[in-house]
Amino acid sequence: MPSTPTCILTGSREPVARDGHALDAYVQIGSLTKPLTGTAMMRLAAEGTLQLDTAVEELLPGVPPGTGITLRHLAEHTSGLPRLPPGLGGRDPYARFDAAALAAVLRRLDGLAVRAPGAAQEYSNFGYAVLGAALSSAAGLPYEELLRRYVLAPLGVDEVTARPPADRRLVARGPFGRPRRPWTMDGAILPAGGLWATPRAAARLVTTLLVERRLGEPAPSWQRAGSMYWHNGATRDASVFAGALPDGRWVLVHRLDGRAELTDELGVGVLRGPSGGAGG
Repeated sequence: MPSTPTCILTGSREPVARDGHALDAYVQIGSLTKPLTGTAMMRLAAEGTLQLDTAVEELLPGVPPGTGITLRHLAEHTSGLPRLPPGLGGRDPYARFDAAALAAVLRRLDGLAVRAPGAAQEYSNFGYAVLGAALSSAAGLPYEELLRRYVLAPLGVDEVTARPPADRRLVARGPFGRPRRPWTMDGAILPAGGLWATPRAAARLVTTLLVERRLGEPAPSWQRAGSMYWHNGATRDASVFAGALPDGRWVLVHRLDGRAELTDELGVGVLRGPSGGAGG
């Protein structure tokens, strides 16, 4: 079985990049995008641009009134919206989910919810696409500019983008060594999982947001497991796990393999191991 390109960064060991991975190449980080979207939301709320309990129809034209879905619901995965937007399919499922496609589904948002807002938690990429659009509308900024202004620049983090230079992209390879085409995720799904980052930049986000907490308490987008804050992400051929503990231990694992459960296991094992990622 061929080896899987893997990158591991912690606070207590030298970074590891093996089997063809690289610390300074851009890789897809999938749903690790979501905590950045949530952080932007919290920053906008802190400055008074929006309120977390604002209904989405107040920010997005075309949404039917009375959905009951708020920004908080979207961020906490309690909006009642399904996991995926309707109409996806094919080898590149998000490629056609552009601004026009999002606008079309927003007009019937009240009929797409599978349960009442706030009733239960159901992880939703669709919900984060709506959240990103709502934040951009509230701030009057495209999503990437919003992210740069409210999250990346205040943290001093570069090398996070939706469209990295082609010569710095690191992608999985097929059985004959040819680069595999990654999913297209720079359209309306971007706030849910479309960002690329270098592993060094992604690790910097973990430490500044979860360990140093330079922008305040972690956004509600982060998942919790006991005292651990974490999030993962997976696309067709890439997966990532990020996590931190209250004592300062942290980890960032990225693999060119879409099997997120294996990446999660590796990340949790490193984080909770006897010499886990202590330090900042």
